[in-house]
Amino acid sequence: MTSTTKSTSQNTSIYPRYINKEMSLLEFNRRVLAQAKKSDIPVLERLKYLCISSSNMDEFVEVRLASLYELSGEPGALTTPDALNPKIVIDQLLDAAKEIVEDQYHTLNNILIPELEKERIHFLRRNHWTEQHKQWISNFFAESLQPVLSAVGLDPSHPFPRVLNKSLNFIVSLEGKDAFGRSNGLAIVPVPRSLPRVIKLPPEATSGENDFVFLSSILHANVSRLFPGMTVTGCYQFRVTRNTNLVIDEEEVEDLMSALRGELSGRQYGGSIRLEVADNCPRNIIDYLLDRFQLDKNALFQVHGPVNLHRLNAVPDMADRSDLLFPPYSPKTMNTKRKVRNPFKLFKRQAVSETLFDRIRNKDILLHHPYDAFTPVIDFLQQSAIDPDVLAIRMTLYRTGENSKIIKALERAAQNGKEVTAVVELRARFDEDNNIIQAMRLQDAGVHVVYGVVGYKTHAKMILVIRREGDKIQRYTHLGTGNYHHITTRFYTDFGLLTANPEIGHDASKIFQQLTSLGDTKNLDVLLQSPFTLQSSMIEKIQREANNARLGKPARIIAKMNGLEEETIIDALYEASQAGVKIDLIVRGICSLRPGVQGLSENITVTSIIGRFLEHHRIYYFLNHDAEAELFGSSADWMKRNLFARVETCFPILDPDCFQQVYQEGLSIYLKDNTGSWILQPDGSYQPKQDDLPPFNAQQSLIETYTAK
Repeated sequence: MTSTTKSTSQNTSIYPRYINKEMSLLEFNRRVLAQAKKSDIPVLERLKYLCISSSNMDEFVEVRLASLYELSGEPGALTTPDALNPKIVIDQLLDAAKEIVEDQYHTLNNILIPELEKERIHFLRRNHWTEQHKQWISNFFAESLQPVLSAVGLDPSHPFPRVLNKSLNFIVSLEGKDAFGRSNGLAIVPVPRSLPRVIKLPPEATSGENDFVFLSSILHANVSRLFPGMTVTGCYQFRVTRNTNLVIDEEEVEDLMSALRGELSGRQYGGSIRLEVADNCPRNIIDYLLDRFQLDKNALFQVHGPVNLHRLNAVPDMADRSDLLFPPYSPKTMNTKRKVRNPFKLFKRQAVSETLFDRIRNKDILLHHPYDAFTPVIDFLQQSAIDPDVLAIRMTLYRTGENSKIIKALERAAQNGKEVTAVVELRARFDEDNNIIQAMRLQDAGVHVVYGVVGYKTHAKMILVIRREGDKIQRYTHLGTGNYHHITTRFYTDFGLLTANPEIGHDASKIFQQLTSLGDTKNLDVLLQSPFTLQSSMIEKIQREANNARLGKPARIIAKMNGLEEETIIDALYEASQAGVKIDLIVRGICSLRPGVQGLSENITVTSIIGRFLEHHRIYYFLNHDAEAELFGSSADWMKRNLFARVETCFPILDPDCFQQVYQEGLSIYLKDNTGSWILQPDGSYQPKQDDLPPFNAQQSLIETYTAK
């Protein structure tokens, strides 16, 4: 086994105790971008990875970097958990971000475009346009672009326009006089977001089946038509990224929804953070733009290509080349409405319907998305909505998406006289608008809608159905590691548990009581909850493994999550490592723990899996040698925000079959992966996992397993 399979142990004095979380997030984006360079991945999928890395970078700037700028304005403030000066961190992050952006454009121009051309997919540059191309493009500009473009000449009566966050704009230098005799040296051309950034040429315009032109190229070639009588001497694309963090004092506002709507209207015009310009833009115009947006030179990103690579995400669908994509995968659908033999009919074999409630009551049902379809969760709600014995439905909603069947099921349940309560988190980042719309829909249908708890985002994933069965009340619960979103469940890996376990149902009832009545009901039997018991319970379990190791007993921790940066949990893991506990962490994104450091963390390995699906499980395993091993699914990562500033749930996997499935499919199989695995090194970098075993891809193995079922 080579040295990159596990972090090489190094002396603790070489490195700081923690890795900066923002730098760790940039390292994650490097791993995503690396997928765009892998020759064993279909080329249109590689283009998608490039687009994802571009979108990730946008969010990094408008959220993470923006937060650091806010922090840098607070006297004496330091980053957590690494306790660094935020201004120094900002400079380091900008340098690293520019390296990644430069790599993105190199990947597009020197790797992906040549490989797409081999597959007869062409991005036609202006110097390669034929007369046929030019004629069609000229007509397209006149008919489809010019009517919706509004050029703004800059003079005292036409000040510099407000530029939307991440919008495409052009700054144009001019000579001559306009119709009123004015000499305008500069103009701005904002491009409406409704316009496509890549246009596929129709058969009458080109001989190729998949010939594309960039909108920026079309505008460059025809921009002079927006300024009749004047001479265009230069035209340069630019884009500004703004701070999109919302600032709401929840303790001061009377109506959170109204306050949030007011803040959302101004999100597109937050403080400027980054300026992207074409690499051929003259220095005097760059300086002018930096001054207009009040940015320092280190906020400048010069790019060789379209300023928003994410918009290339439309190309795979327009190209219609399924052979250049991953083979399609259809999730396994569980039959939730099946017939069973009626044992009480002795003379006639009459089939009766076994409801989903019957199946859950008989045995816990575990769903592994996206390998299992999300359909059973929707069926669970739809059957609850029409079942005459269902009395009440309670549900948390963080992200649901538009046209959600879940929303429709809750509406129908309320219309059918059920008592329906929805805890809608209005502050789910970038889903605020949709969540407000869904909350209003539910209210109009008669659903009791609450917005969680002041100061705490409700991030838990819970459904509770209360049903009358004979002379007793039965609770049915769904708990998940991911959102109730019909689209993300197709490519996010998550577990969902449907159970009639009375202790879980009773605890879920208590949590909903907390969220709606704000009563003090923290004493739960089996569920762990943020911000009350989850963090302390995880530390207790880590310490128990450490104590067992000190006593010479077997000890083991395996944990899978999206991010790890909570300082006290990291410290507990360091202590457990020093006690001799073997710890495997599978952390997709941010990881502030520094593994493989002698005397600190030599028994800890951190793996990151990058693949076809986005790894999203939160799973925590503890060997617990003196009793039974413990395994939990959770909505919470080991992040400070999840453990102290959100309402989260962590649920035990109690059914033995479900336990084995979660352990094997959520943990064990990923530790075998040697094709999509990256190993975190002590210096904070990641290296692809290399060993002498045959290639093994965990996600592909799961696809094959579920396909064969």
